[in-house]
Amino acid sequence: MSNHLSTSPQPNPSPAPQPANQYASYPSLRDRAVLITGGATGIGESLVRHFARQGSRVTFFDIQDEPAHQLIETLIADGCPAPLYTPCDITNIPALQTAVKRVIDTYGTVDILVNNAANDQRHSIGQVTPEYWDNSIAVNLRPQFFTIQSVLPAMRAAQRGSIINMSSISWMIPSTGVSLYVTAKAAIVGLTRTFAHELGPDNIRVNAVLPGAIVTEKQKRLVYTPEYKAKIMASQALKRDILPDDVARLVLFLAADDSSAITNQSYVIDGGWV
Repeated sequence: MSNHLSTSPQPNPSPAPQPANQYASYPSLRDRAVLITGGATGIGESLVRHFARQGSRVTFFDIQDEPAHQLIETLIADGCPAPLYTPCDITNIPALQTAVKRVIDTYGTVDILVNNAANDQRHSIGQVTPEYWDNSIAVNLRPQFFTIQSVLPAMRAAQRGSIINMSSISWMIPSTGVSLYVTAKAAIVGLTRTFAHELGPDNIRVNAVLPGAIVTEKQKRLVYTPEYKAKIMASQALKRDILPDDVARLVLFLAADDSSAITNQSYVIDGGWV
């Protein structure tokens, strides 16, 4: 189970696209400095689009240059502020720290951090070597800690901030065949809760978002079969696909001042699976 799941065509319809003006606008997000990891594709791409449309000053990290540049071109054509794309391998902690410093130097702060980047590569228990373990944690857990650590001086100086960590319902079900991913996603909830209490005195909020079977192009290509689709629809209370845009709208709320009293929480968005 991934927090980036998707689908192939099935009898259960996806929700029809809705006009952008049908959804909430958050004045408090205008001009806020937003940093998103893994922002070129999937849920991350939707996050970048939604924050840009709110008038935020968006920076996103990724290692996928072509989709990153395509996303920027699309947003500029739509009349949105151009996000700043910073190529960054988040498994390289010194490079990650340097990239965060550049964002702060550029915008003066980071008001909102969304720790989104992850890799839900399938594996059996027998495949896991110490090196495989380290590589998985280096993508799915370690960068969340060090990215938070890197933005803290700026958030503390401003005495405000919203940090949203992307977990997954995979550890709640629990999913099988992705044991290291599940381990990391469970740990992210613990990380969120302890940081919420440590950082609360500085008016920094920390929440987690736990997506379920989210329709992304990656998952369409790799894992989502008609059989898996049927299993998901049998498990969900809502009999429709859950889209990246659904996740992004939840994240916008948690980033905005509308949720200024909310911290230390884990929000499930899965169509009622768990």
